[in-house]
Amino acid sequence: MRRSTVNQVISNAIQFAESHSLPLPPFAYWGVDEWRSLGEENREIADNMLGWDVTDFGSGDFEKVGLTVFTFRNGNFYHKDAYPKPYAEKLLLVGDGQILPYHYHWSKMEDIINRGGGTLILTLYNSTEADFADTEGGRNGQPGKFADTPVTITVDGCRMTLPAGSQVTLKPGQSITLMPGQYHKWQGIPGTGPVMLFEVSACNDDNIDNRFHTAGKRIPEIDEDETPRYLIFDDYKKYITF
Repeated sequence: MRRSTVNQVISNAIQFAESHSLPLPPFAYWGVDEWRSLGEENREIADNMLGWDVTDFGSGDFEKVGLTVFTFRNGNFYHKDAYPKPYAEKLLLVGDGQILPYHYHWSKMEDIINRGGGTLILTLYNSTEADFADTEGGRNGQPGKFADTPVTITVDGCRMTLPAGSQVTLKPGQSITLMPGQYHKWQGIPGTGPVMLFEVSACNDDNIDNRFHTAGKRIPEIDEDETPRYLIFDDYKKYITF
């Protein structure tokens, strides 16, 4: 992805949040100088990947396939003594018609909540036992496999079992609970407008806990065609020194 695209996406996300009366914490607005000047007291932000996350999943077409994320809080798999939170909270912005490609998480259980805007449609499959066990293949980009088995989910507290490949629609106010190993793809239904989602989940590490079916990299490589106005969490290692 180009840095100019990342800059514009985050600027648009801030405007969207403000238009929906959603306050963001101060670090949502920090530029490079603020990140470079961080002290030890701010280590949790960097260690737990709080802040912005923009990806096109290797598609090269963010408006068609992509996601904008702001992580408010998160625990840490590796330093539970320092960061004992067992939960995470994220804002997920989905453009009108934008797709999040099929993936699941090995560890993370999550609730996806439509907080306003457009309507989201999800398509669901279970992974096969072999697919779920193949952590190395998943992390090396090997194609995943759908199971032809019923998928059990919870929508707004209502437990339901659906055939493989079923679709579930979430209008504003509705939510779905997804378990580890459940492949899910979603799209903001075209014509309904951008979708403001919140994710409430177990703590997670997006560097290692995403198994994609066929999509490209979760963390984008950035073409630095202009100066960063904001940072995404993968930038922190370049700009922050404690």
